[in-house]
Amino acid sequence: MPPAWPGAPTPLGARFRTGPDGVAGTNFALWAGGAEAVEVCLFAPDGTETRVPLTELTHEIWHGFVPGVRPGQRYGYRVHGRWDPWTGARWNPAKLLLDPYARAVDGDFTLPAEVYGHVRDWPDQHVADTVRDERDSAPYVPKGVVVHDDDDWADDRRPKTPWADSVIYELHVKGFTRRHPGVPEELRGTYAGLAHPAAVEHLVRLGVTAVELLPVHQFAHEDHLLRRGLRNYWGYNSIGYFAPHAAYSASGTGGEQVGEFKRMVRALHAAGIEVILDVVYNHTAEASELGPMLSLRGIDNRGYYRLQSDARRYADYTGCGNTLHVVQPQVLRLITDSLRYWVTEMGVDGFRFDLAAALARSMHDVDMLSPFLAVIAQDPVLRRVKLIAEPWDVGNGGYQVGAFPPLWTEWNDRYRDAVRDFWRGALPDVRDLGYRLSGSSDLYAWGGRRPYASVNFVTAHDGFTLRDLVSYERKHNEANGEDNRDGTNDNRSWNCGAEGETDDAAVNALRRRQMRNVLTTLLLSTGVPMLVAGDEMGRTQGGNNNAYCQDNEIGWVDWSLRDEPWAAELLALTRRLLRLRHTHPVLRRKAFFSGRPQGADGLRDLAWFTADGAEMTEGDWYAPTATIAFYLSGRDIPGRDARGEPVTDDSFLVVLHAGHEDVEQRLPGPPWAEAYELLVDTAREEQEEAPGVVCRGGERVPVTGRSALLWRVRPNG
Repeated sequence: MPPAWPGAPTPLGARFRTGPDGVAGTNFALWAGGAEAVEVCLFAPDGTETRVPLTELTHEIWHGFVPGVRPGQRYGYRVHGRWDPWTGARWNPAKLLLDPYARAVDGDFTLPAEVYGHVRDWPDQHVADTVRDERDSAPYVPKGVVVHDDDDWADDRRPKTPWADSVIYELHVKGFTRRHPGVPEELRGTYAGLAHPAAVEHLVRLGVTAVELLPVHQFAHEDHLLRRGLRNYWGYNSIGYFAPHAAYSASGTGGEQVGEFKRMVRALHAAGIEVILDVVYNHTAEASELGPMLSLRGIDNRGYYRLQSDARRYADYTGCGNTLHVVQPQVLRLITDSLRYWVTEMGVDGFRFDLAAALARSMHDVDMLSPFLAVIAQDPVLRRVKLIAEPWDVGNGGYQVGAFPPLWTEWNDRYRDAVRDFWRGALPDVRDLGYRLSGSSDLYAWGGRRPYASVNFVTAHDGFTLRDLVSYERKHNEANGEDNRDGTNDNRSWNCGAEGETDDAAVNALRRRQMRNVLTTLLLSTGVPMLVAGDEMGRTQGGNNNAYCQDNEIGWVDWSLRDEPWAAELLALTRRLLRLRHTHPVLRRKAFFSGRPQGADGLRDLAWFTADGAEMTEGDWYAPTATIAFYLSGRDIPGRDARGEPVTDDSFLVVLHAGHEDVEQRLPGPPWAEAYELLVDTAREEQEEAPGVVCRGGERVPVTGRSALLWRVRPNG
């Protein structure tokens, strides 16, 4: 092959185009600060490698145009430089490296000894990472694939759902469809499977507005899992920030996965559903200094990763062995280029940032004026999409719930903990619960933030499912192969009287009621609710609260549950609550409650009541109680509709009773209401229809132990 032509330093990555004199080829550009030489390595179908030196260097970017290289070409890089781990220099040209900007990846990471930059089995393990391994890794590592992108998305219509109207549904691309009977076998577990009408229909009928996909960036499996015969299932081990994970493709891995992902996005958009990606820019799959050399470590270890004062070691704010050095301009560029690519070329609508506090660190401390947050705030593409922070990391000062700036929403773990504690009877009082149910103004009422800054959740991929939350008090992670040491011990769960599955009818009835209680609380709270795939029909993981490596029936959604009468009723209740939320703006407010009277009659936009129907006093908030009721007034909702008209709605009374004994609740009389209609009673097993009970204001009504009621104020008494 002739030498590469000079080409251009931008854009980074491999881009197929027409070069000088109309010659078709691919421009390769790689930032490799400090490197001494770079070769792009082209692989034939039989594995034959051709190395082409990139001799042009512009602002630390090595680049060249290679004529004749077309889409589908498999490639990688070899980067030459010093081997001096004591100063953080770890160049090793024997290792084929994945292009950080590769838009498709072909092959799997199996992690034999050859893919490590150091001699992994060196007798003295204390210095093993300092001994360079000279074996060629090319036969053992995946390759990037040149992709031709000619898609302008002219036929796509983004839903653009306002934050206040959003309902998020967290799902795993493979796990959601792997057992779905309506999805053809050959499509299950893939992007095409998620785009199938049978999968989309469930989402539409459920009433969610967005799917939040567990990581779909190309990721690798950790060595300790492979040695135990397991695999990384969740995908929080990224190695390719531009490439859709190839294993989720039904159409092929030679670039076909890109088109399949786009078709999935289009199908979801056509159904009115946004696509949010869970992204992992805080660390990569290269792990600690004892990890493999797959990409960034061999391109410029010191430029991409945060190192300790002992430059052999990595600063680890993630618990995964390394942390990307986001303060470095080239790292910030990698991340923002990736984000813009997924928005503009792949069609996604937003991102949930794993361990976002790690990205917000400046040199050491979390800094809400950090370069990462500043760049996002001014970027004309990124500031317009949905941005969700997981507002913590594992480093000192990493817990930052409520601290992220405007534009951002946050996973609110304080909501999760308060709701779990209330329904298991562990709250000392209801002060914290009151804030959580009404939008967490104590956390978010600053800087112009709104109630939808709080993503309310009770369960997530990490932890118990909803069914397990009411069935187990202890984690049961033996299948993970770590002697049940992994996963949190702080589950805030209650098994209702028996650990795990049981034939006790009373225990099972209580568990079903507790699931209905939690879902009702979540979907009637102010803020953005997030459901986890399968919780709406009682999915179980058998008590495993850390199923990150369970790519099997433990981690997959069990669609046969829909045939169980109790699960069908749970699904019916979820759908009904989401219809109510969609219909009534008072349940999805865009502004915080004031708690002040709205007129001469003293009616407030939010009022709290004790079981005897009296408004709660300050002392009531500090007193132990198992019952709380709150009134949501639809009379004067802040803001106006699209035509500038005032927004009005029905008013509602929500009663939550976590005590085990039945009680009576006095319904507030005038001015609150002359009469109420019962819409939801979680004590009932049948949930397809509202109970239809009507009671007068001031009347005492029975409340079953551990149940929730939703009353609508009857407009004409």
